[in-house]
Parts: sequence; C-alpha cells; structure tokens
Amino acid sequence: MPKLVFPGGALIGCSAGFVNLPRIKGSHNAMKTGMLGAEAAFAALAVGRAHDELAAYPEAFRQSWVYQDLYKVRNVKPGLKWGMWPGTMHGGAHMWLNDLGLGFLVPWTLRHKRADNESLKPAADMPKIDYPKYDGVITFDKLSSVFVSNTNHEEDQPSHLQLRDPKIPVAVNLAVYDGPEQRYCPAGVYEFVADESSAGSPKRLQINAQNCVHCKTCDIKDPKQNIHWVTPEGGGGPNYANM
Repeated sequence: MPKLVFPGGALIGCSAGFVNLPRIKGSHNAMKTGMLGAEAAFAALAVGRAHDELAAYPEAFRQSWVYQDLYKVRNVKPGLKWGMWPGTMHGGAHMWLNDLGLGFLVPWTLRHKRADNESLKPAADMPKIDYPKYDGVITFDKLSSVFVSNTNHEEDQPSHLQLRDPKIPVAVNLAVYDGPEQRYCPAGVYEFVADESSAGSPKRLQINAQNCVHCKTCDIKDPKQNIHWVTPEGGGGPNYANM
C-alpha cells in the first residue's frame, strides 16, 4: 500500500489500490475512503492546519471496515506467483476461511521482495515464446482492442510518455531484454522500428502515445525506470462506453 497522504492531497479509492481484487469490487471502498479523506480535511481546516499532511486519514483508514475488507484478501493475488492452479487453491482456501464468520485469518502475509522492474531476466537466459496469432474471434490484436476502448488524444498535444535517456531503450532494453515494452504494453504504444536516419538502419524506439490507455504499466515495469509518465492533457485517454 502506498503512502496515502502528501502536502495538499491524499490517495483514495482505486488510486491507492483499494480494490478487493478477487471479488472485483472497489466502488464501496472508494466512496468510504473518500468520506474518510473529506472528514480528515474538514477537521484539519477547522483547526487551521490547511497545509499539513492529513495524518488523521491513514489512521482512520486503518480503523475502518475498508482495511478489514482488504486485509482479509491480502494474500490472494500474491499467491498467484506459484502458478495459476496452486495460487487459485491457496487464494480460495484463504477466502473460504475468512468467510466462515469466525474471524479466522491465516497468520502469514505474502510480500513482494523486489520491485516489478527488477524482476525481468535477460532474454538470453529465457526460452523464446512463440505466441499464437490472434484469430479475430476469441483473441484479437492490440490495436483492435484499443479501438474498442475509444481511446483518444489530441494529435497536437505533447507526448505524456517521456524518456529520461533516449539511448537506453536500444542500448539496454532491446539489447539485453529484447525490448520488453513491446509486450508488456497492452496498447501497442511502444515499437522498435528501423532508424532510417542512421547508417545501417539500426533500431529506434517509436512511441505511439495516442494509443495509450493510461494503465501506467510502462512506468512500473520499465527495467531501468527510464519512462517518465506525466499527466496528459485533460479529456484524453480511454473512454469506455457505459462506464
């Protein structure tokens, strides 16, 4: 869980990860934490502490039923690191024990020992995967899915996907990891294409920022943390129907 407060603001709802993932429910937690944040802000304003961090909000969260709701399922998703079937069995047993109504909680908590971007292994050390081609019935190409998401960005706006060092994508990501951004991005934003402006036409990274669905996977998974995801212009991004 991230730090919930900072000067001038607080993280609530989905922005803080308050989704009960195995039950696919989060609206109730978003509303409740929004109420807790508002109450903390109101109390701070009442005593003239408008510019301080809302220390009362994280404490109120930990005393709320939202914390209890999420604590009960804390091991379900991390258990999937053992594989689909072992992880599913572990998560199912975990949730079943918690649903007995006896207040029983397993005594262990699974934790990540390193950041996601540190978990990538060099391509040379891994078997090459031949992904089956999409059939257009059950599986689809990325751009077809982006079209369904109604993603839209103004063509003349600056790219919100910036590189801290433009040399790293080819020198490190492509050379060592075989360009993982081509695969972990669900929207086909990142492509390695021939650089016709360079002798020998080596590869260069092309960023199709207009396809971005704002998942921030690249910001989290990039092995060298070279991608700087900044706030795009308002109104841009995916626009899922009936949401």
